[in-house]
Amino acid sequence: MSSSAAVRARAARIVAQVATHGKSLDALLASENSGTAQERGLLRALCYDSIRWYLRLDALLGRLLARPNQPLTAELHALAIVGLCQLLYTQVPAHAAVDETVNATRLLKQPRAAGLLNAVLRRCQRESATLKPVIDRDPAIRTAHPRWLVDALAVDWPADFERILAANNERPPFWLRVNRLRCTGADYRRQLEAQGFEIAASRCDDHTLMLNRAADVGDLPGFSEGLASVQDAAAQLAASLLAPRPGDRVLDACAAPGGKTCHLLELQPQIEELIAVDVSKDRLVRVEENLRRLGLQANVIAGDAAEPESWWDGRAFDRILLDVPCSATGVIRRHPDIKLLRRADDIAALAVRQRQLLDRTWPLLKPGGRLLYASCSVLRVETSAVVGAFLERNPQARDVTSAALGADALSSMGASPVGAAGYAIATGTAGMDGFYYACLEKIKG
Repeated sequence: MSSSAAVRARAARIVAQVATHGKSLDALLASENSGTAQERGLLRALCYDSIRWYLRLDALLGRLLARPNQPLTAELHALAIVGLCQLLYTQVPAHAAVDETVNATRLLKQPRAAGLLNAVLRRCQRESATLKPVIDRDPAIRTAHPRWLVDALAVDWPADFERILAANNERPPFWLRVNRLRCTGADYRRQLEAQGFEIAASRCDDHTLMLNRAADVGDLPGFSEGLASVQDAAAQLAASLLAPRPGDRVLDACAAPGGKTCHLLELQPQIEELIAVDVSKDRLVRVEENLRRLGLQANVIAGDAAEPESWWDGRAFDRILLDVPCSATGVIRRHPDIKLLRRADDIAALAVRQRQLLDRTWPLLKPGGRLLYASCSVLRVETSAVVGAFLERNPQARDVTSAALGADALSSMGASPVGAAGYAIATGTAGMDGFYYACLEKIKG
């Protein structure tokens, strides 16, 4: 059996684990280390594209089966999705897509299904041009999004929701953050170009660079020495909005995996102390790894930011970054399994948690201090609704987001005022992920 068929079988098992058992795509791929670099690259591409377009491919599959919506085992169903994905969304030659996917049925110990799968894929080649317009009448199927999310985006982003849906289906750009403590943006650009990388765009004084292609971090100049980190441009706005000053005591309340923690320290090396708290001990390992690689120091604590009595020493903070757990609907293009794993019922529960975190961390802030509420959700119920309700309950809090960087600067970066407070970035704007920020100041007296 060819290695190509084996890659298809592995992809089918992973897709089935995500679609049927709710597993994380990133976690599943992290454990896939066998095969050549080319095979691992193909596996990753097949899994990501199959999950990205799963809901549309599934609708198409239902019409391609000899018996509509004929029940299939989870792995065979996933293998059919992988096969259709190759035909419709990749540059894999059609004959290879069909033959190697059909051969994979043996590796999945379902050889009797070879004929059925061959018929489905051959029929797709013949009839997809006719069938696609039929299933695409439903915008949720056409864009491969759950209907509840399409409806929510249409309400929250009436002028932009179709653009957001399209951006969610794009492969994400590759943004870098240059560690200004070790290298200037201009110097790092030259190092990249000397190794054959091309810069597609830059922002924020040349320390935020978008490459024209994704890269393995091991191929980036000086990555292991801490010259740069991978971080989307929208996420990099957090440190500038919080703007810590020399001598400030700073709290990163939901710190893992540590990208914003490290950026704060790079931007202001004279911070008196930065405490990085996260409820997950396992994820804090990533924070510590990032700090070591970049040559930075922070006090890393495992604890729930909503229960400060378990970890707080009673000394108030000048700056607090509250990057809340959320639906992550602004980063679907990076994590397409969100479309399959997230449910409409999850959103209300997340909003409750976000309100709790904001209410419990606010008392830790000094008068005159600044708390930055951040979220990679593009849903208002998790962002401006949470902050707007908080401002109504807390007259000593005021929204200073536009003043933090300047309304013109925020607008030039693609952010726009939204709802009762804060600024939002629609997914895909200037190549950035979807994000929301609200910078809140505690009024003295």
